[in-house]
Formats: sequence, C-alpha cells, structure tokens
Amino acid sequence: MNPALVCIPTYNERENIEAITLAVLKADPRVDILIVDDNSPDGTGQLADALAAQDPRVRVLHREKKEGLGRAYLAAFRWALEQGYTYIMEMDADFSHDPRYVTGMLDAAEVGSDLVLGSRYVTGGGTVNWGVGRQVISRGGSLYARTILGVGVRDLTGGFKCFHRRVLESIDLDAVHSTGYAFQIELTYRTLKRGFTVREVPIIFEDRRVGHSKMNKKIFAEALTMVWKLRLTV
Repeated sequence: MNPALVCIPTYNERENIEAITLAVLKADPRVDILIVDDNSPDGTGQLADALAAQDPRVRVLHREKKEGLGRAYLAAFRWALEQGYTYIMEMDADFSHDPRYVTGMLDAAEVGSDLVLGSRYVTGGGTVNWGVGRQVISRGGSLYARTILGVGVRDLTGGFKCFHRRVLESIDLDAVHSTGYAFQIELTYRTLKRGFTVREVPIIFEDRRVGHSKMNKKIFAEALTMVWKLRLTV
C-alpha cells in the first residue's frame, strides 16, 4: 500500500473527475486516490467506478446523498485511517488545486510537519482569475478567523491539505459539525489546539476550469459564526 491517500470529494464533477484523477496519479507515484461521491445525479460516481476498475490506486466511496464538504471529508478520513494510510490529503476536483503541488506537500509532511497547508497567502502563493470582490472576501475571511482565533496561519480557509494520520487520530472527528469554509478553519484550529505543527507552503490557486462553484451565502455565513463557537468551545 502506498503511504499517502488523496481524498477528492465530488458532487456533479463528471466534467473534471477523470482529468483530475489522471493528473494526480501522474504527479506522484506515492499516492492513492479516494473519490468520495455524494450520489451525483450527473453520473460522476459511475465514472469514478470506471476509473477505479482501470487502476488499483483509485478507490471510490459512495454516499447516499449530498451532505456538504465537511461530511464527505470526515467519511474519507475515517476510511483512510481504517485502511492504514500515513498521510491523508484533501483537494478539490476542479483543478483549483493544481496536482503539481502534491509532491511538495507530501515531501513537507514526510520531514516532520503534522499538517501541511497549500497556502495562497504566504510568499510565493496567490490566486488566478479572481475578481476583486472574491479576493476581498477570501482574504478578509482569513484575517477575520485568524484574529478571532488568535492563530498565525495565513490561509485558514484553504482546502488543499496534507495531514499526518496522528493528527486525525487525535481529533474527535465526531465533534466536527461544520462544512465548507468553516470546516477548513475548524480542522486547522483543532490541529493547532492539539499542539501539532502546521506548515504553510505556497500554491497558486486557479479558479475552476469547468462547472460551477459550490460556494454560497449559507456556507459563508456559517464560517462567520463558527469561528466564535470554536474560540469558546475548543
């Protein structure tokens, strides 16, 4: 078994899933892939099954319904831990997280970082094809969360991560209830509160190539309120 698993949640990502899967497999021979599909009506799950039948490094976890990014990742984390993977990565299916960064993030994890974040907001990082409004919301959201939680991580809302299994074993996954941006903030904050090391490595985040963003007002509002709950309860 390879030491690392890349978890890719999907909902209506048929246009992206084959290309991103092949790109990740090509990027680093150390990684397997787990596609977590929330019963996509566009046939993403069936295409994922076909990819898995062609390559033993690809696995598929089918879920009954769409429950949000957080629930999908938690299911993937539990599966990865049961299967014995040492390094567990999360990334988007839409190429906003470039597979070329997988190797550097995994290398950083192997030399001692408990959680490696692909960061847009450290030197060398950035975004492509974003309007001013989205940049303001994203940077402002990270600053807001960082200030309230009292942490130094620059990109708290980023979703390109590599965990050592000891982090996920230490965190009470049953206590994690947020999704979307709030889920990313919560996992990083819980990691820090457990005393683990977090390292940010620069990435260039590119807006999705095809399909539609899953971001909405409900997800954004959850992130605004969740940071206060985390500060008071974790």
